[in-house]
Amino acid sequence: MSNLDEIRNARIKKREELMKKGLYPYPENTERDITLKEAIDNFDSILRSGEKKVIAGRVLSIRGQGGLSFLSLNDGTSSFQAVIQKGDIEDDEMDLFSSMVDIGDIIEVGGEFFLTKRGTQSIKIREWKMLSKSIRPLPEKWHGLKDTEERYRRRYLDMISNPELKDLFVKKALFWKVVREFLEEKGFLEVHTPTLELTTGGAEAEPFRTHHNDFDVDLYLRISVGELWQKRLMAAGFTRTYEIGRVYRNEGSSPEHLQEFTNMEFYAAYMNFDKGKEMIKELYRDIANKVFGTTKFKTHGYEFDLSSEWKEYDYVKTILEMTEVNVLKASKEELEVKLKELGVKYDGGTKERMTDSLWKYCRKQIAGPAFLINHPKLIAPLSKTNEKDDRLTRTLQVIIAGSEIGRAHAELNDPIDQKERFKDQEELMKSGDNEAMMPDWDFVEMLEHGMPPTFGFGFGERLFSFLADKTIREATLFPLMKPEGNQKKEE
Repeated sequence: MSNLDEIRNARIKKREELMKKGLYPYPENTERDITLKEAIDNFDSILRSGEKKVIAGRVLSIRGQGGLSFLSLNDGTSSFQAVIQKGDIEDDEMDLFSSMVDIGDIIEVGGEFFLTKRGTQSIKIREWKMLSKSIRPLPEKWHGLKDTEERYRRRYLDMISNPELKDLFVKKALFWKVVREFLEEKGFLEVHTPTLELTTGGAEAEPFRTHHNDFDVDLYLRISVGELWQKRLMAAGFTRTYEIGRVYRNEGSSPEHLQEFTNMEFYAAYMNFDKGKEMIKELYRDIANKVFGTTKFKTHGYEFDLSSEWKEYDYVKTILEMTEVNVLKASKEELEVKLKELGVKYDGGTKERMTDSLWKYCRKQIAGPAFLINHPKLIAPLSKTNEKDDRLTRTLQVIIAGSEIGRAHAELNDPIDQKERFKDQEELMKSGDNEAMMPDWDFVEMLEHGMPPTFGFGFGERLFSFLADKTIREATLFPLMKPEGNQKKEE
């Protein structure tokens, strides 16, 4: 029998003993009347009043023995010390506590506040109750999980032993709150568009497939936050909309990529490209100041300041300068030779995919903040043609720390042009490009009715992970994990 089995068996016996005494170790109600943070914030006034208080929390440590023990409790708001001493509590309650309470249990205690000789804020336990008897011990007797795989798989334990991780997700919630407040102050309306689609649109990625039993049709989980739906709303007369929601892409994992993540996209009718760029800078600076308290960051091996000038890089010229390849003129064979020469791995053998891979190599050399502009038409099928060069589009990417952290378009609203680009994407799909964009002919029909000039922009939680200097997996509450091999079934 393993040590864990011995601990579990011993704790299960304690559970049974409590129940024999009529003390159900998982009661519905608690008499807690103050959080531990409130206890700390109001300690002096409660101490002066002599008022009895009831607090509750998980036992993180127990030290001492015999007639005196010190406990550290944590209820998710803060930690607080509780002291149990013979003479302050009935003997049978003291004995029950000593024999039944383990580290990891969640308990309720009542008593008066006092300061120890060392000046530690504490509560003198006069009574106690078990709220949740832990059967398994906390990892490594409260030293925390070390293995990354285990940390992600048992995230709840990771957060118990790593308070900074919990703070990260509090900050992430603030991140999305700041985004919402910024957009709503600018007159944007929050909308919710379908996550199940007949055709995926708005991005280039391989989708997840599913089946609708009632309609007997195959569907896809969306790969963008309703881009083509929000554009339909522009045609319908809405002038500014946004959505924050989950998207799904059946692609590989990396420090910057997950298969399920949160994105934001907004669309603004009658907003021109230059005004859109200024609003993006304003939004990023607002996030930086309100969430992180600074515009200066050191992350992923780069340094940048969002309050500084945002340099503009031309897509074709930048690649030419860094690799000596003109992607507008180069053949597939020439692109392939250069990628192999640079040691760049790429998926798919289409010119679109190889061009994109070559740019990603160049992107790693840019700290930012910067805008990448003038993307070739082939890799921007939903963006307006650049009137100065019809081989290019009115697209921009936000570049931070060598990565794309946002993308915008002067949205294509010419139905004839859009139809031709969808045909090009259709050919890419036929050639085996799983990430090519699915044509949406109903969307083309909408454009034939007329959609106003529109600026669209989106970014995902990658922005938060970069500003927090974390991988996107680390900044995800419960990242998807492969099932554990040879999982043990409870008998």
